[in-house]
Amino acid sequence: MPPKKTKIDFEAELAALESLVAKMEIEMPLDEAITAYEEGIKLHAALSAQLDESEKRLRILSGGEEAEA
Repeated sequence: MPPKKTKIDFEAELAALESLVAKMEIEMPLDEAITAYEEGIKLHAALSAQLDESEKRLRILSGGEEAEA
């Protein structure tokens, strides 16, 4: 059975975050930097949530206790 499609493509979103960080390391106007920062925060939150969900699934699959909510 093929894996379910995730809400986001983790690798693609991680690449987008890395690209955004690289752009922010170069001088950019303040308004662009703020917009990029906001986007980075959204990407980080989405990636973090997916990692948490994956960790929870792995615990269940390995016979460990389910993560407490």
